[in-house]
Amino acid sequence: MTRCIRHAAAFCLLLLLALLVNAARVQLVSSPSLDKNPANRRVAVARYDQPRGDILVGGAPVTGSKDTGEQLRYERTYRQGPMYAPVTGYASQTYGGTFLEHAEDRVLAGTDPMLSPLPFWRDLSRSRPPGGDVVTTIEPTVQRTGYALLGGRRGAVAAVEPSTGRILALVSSPSYDPGVLSGTGGQVADAWARLNAARSQPMLNRAIRQTYPPGSTFKIVTAAAALDGGLVAGVDEPTDTPDPYVLPGTSTRLPNEAVGCGNASLAYAIQWSCNTVMANLGVKVGLAGMLDAAAGFGFNDRTLRIPSAVSPSHFDTAMTDDQLALSSIGQFDTTATPLQMAMVSAAVANGGELRTPYLVDRVTTADGDTVAQNSPRPYRRAMGPATAQQLQRLMVKVVSEGSGHKAAIKGVTVGGKTGTAQHGVGNIGMPYAWFISWAQAPDAPRPAVAVAVVVEDAATDRDDISGGGSAAPIARAVMEAALAAERGE
Repeated sequence: MTRCIRHAAAFCLLLLLALLVNAARVQLVSSPSLDKNPANRRVAVARYDQPRGDILVGGAPVTGSKDTGEQLRYERTYRQGPMYAPVTGYASQTYGGTFLEHAEDRVLAGTDPMLSPLPFWRDLSRSRPPGGDVVTTIEPTVQRTGYALLGGRRGAVAAVEPSTGRILALVSSPSYDPGVLSGTGGQVADAWARLNAARSQPMLNRAIRQTYPPGSTFKIVTAAAALDGGLVAGVDEPTDTPDPYVLPGTSTRLPNEAVGCGNASLAYAIQWSCNTVMANLGVKVGLAGMLDAAAGFGFNDRTLRIPSAVSPSHFDTAMTDDQLALSSIGQFDTTATPLQMAMVSAAVANGGELRTPYLVDRVTTADGDTVAQNSPRPYRRAMGPATAQQLQRLMVKVVSEGSGHKAAIKGVTVGGKTGTAQHGVGNIGMPYAWFISWAQAPDAPRPAVAVAVVVEDAATDRDDISGGGSAAPIARAVMEAALAAERGE
């Protein structure tokens, strides 16, 4: 009898050990796959059983949460959703999240360990703290101005503070209300289908995810390369460029919209946007030199995060001389995001030192205690200080006496560069209107803002298609808003 009891006890012990091993397997080995199983609703139910933290602009939340009373209890809401959609993105119970809602999801959902009062607190207590808040660098008046002046036209505005890299505005137009995607059900699915089918692509974040041929605004990069490379004796000296200029190795003549570009100086070429001079200088710099210069401003960087991923701006690594000539004036295969071109302007304004752009100022707990703080960080040295100083003078002349006069602000030092970018097969598409600029208030130690504006569907009148006609007035108003914000108005 004792022997039978002993055998039974041993068998029970083996069963218990097997149960413990299986429980450990489920908890430690299989739990990730079980969490990801679409049939497992517990993860989704737990995710939405408390409100998300908020995204703040100018100290005020532009997001919220509402109690639906459903199984997925809390649903995301947005204040002025279309205006801030390029910043917030959407947080959908059906389609996931984008932009800050995605990049800062763990903070907003309350699952980030830095929100816990003690290390491993969440694992020990089997609970999670309330969602934290994400405080952005966006200036509401700057964002509002850019959004209002685009007025639903396809285009974008990006504004940064040159000395720090703080992003003051990210505008994309036309836009959409992220709130229509927050929940589940037929209405959300219909909204998703409608938005994705729209020809105007309202969910495309044109400020950081769309690249355009930058046109003549890229000439600032070419000018920096030529000056740093010592290929220009002086900005006011002739550049030995014929007009007409024939693209190397071809019989194709490169046209100018401006007059007086034959053998023009670099200063004149920037002021009136001479294609021939800048194409010739790009070829003289050479492919390696132009690649180095473009990389210094951030082109071909696939790692840039703000913290959302930014589409890389592109400058070809292998080109013939005729292609290099066109690339040096922002055509051929050269493309850039509006944020990238704001960075070009910011590098000039900041003496050649480019700061890393960032969108999140700090992260806080639900009670407002800061748990993470961003600060200015160097990104790259785009050009030498002497070159930056010369380009500042040339960009100021573009606004005071040249093609960018519509960006002038009384009593303020403003530098700018117009751009008209051809696109489409055979360049049959309506040109994109570009303008990049920076502004410095009187007696201010440094420029307050650098801006890039692109308008896709400009008016058909040539003066309005040009960056000076369509984009410069928008840039001026955005700069005025940034200057007012700097003054605390």
